[in-house]
Amino acid sequence: MNTRIRLAAVVAVAALAVTACGSGATVTDQPKPPASTTSGEGQEATAEDAPAAQKVANVGDTIELAGSEVGSKLDVTVVKVADNATSSVEGFAPEDGNRWIGVQFQLVNTGTVAYGDSPANGTQVYDKDGQQFGTMFADITAGPSMSSDVKLKPGAKALGWIVFEVPKGAKLATVQFAMDSGLADQVGEWKLS
Repeated sequence: MNTRIRLAAVVAVAALAVTACGSGATVTDQPKPPASTTSGEGQEATAEDAPAAQKVANVGDTIELAGSEVGSKLDVTVVKVADNATSSVEGFAPEDGNRWIGVQFQLVNTGTVAYGDSPANGTQVYDKDGQQFGTMFADITAGPSMSSDVKLKPGAKALGWIVFEVPKGAKLATVQFAMDSGLADQVGEWKLS
């Protein structure tokens, strides 16, 4: 009898521990507010002076993201999107029935510790039906690829294209980015259409 009670207690504690260690992941689509501006007379602009707050991040917007390590933070901007991107390497192209989407990201280390990662591992695009598409290694004519081994000291930045292969008929809706090769709890999301 004592053994059964102990076993039940161990199982209950293990179940609570597993539940408590849930993902805790959050998806944020709130752009970072623009840097403060000044009005015509050199005074700080107030909230009333600003246009209505944008509710969802779009191409060109920056989202502030935190990594898993204390002090690990990035300002991530989706700079541009190249739909139906073409390879800069002759003879290399998407599979039949597919097309490439290039997304140019800018990463700025706003944290207090160095950032080291392979950013493409933490990105994916979604179509309007919710289908997810991962990245692929491809160089496109739109510009240089994002390094697969980014290392940024605090204040440093990286800029580059990440490529996705999607069906030709896919209507893209969003792109997501998470630090730590996608393992960080906080995920940024930008609207593409």
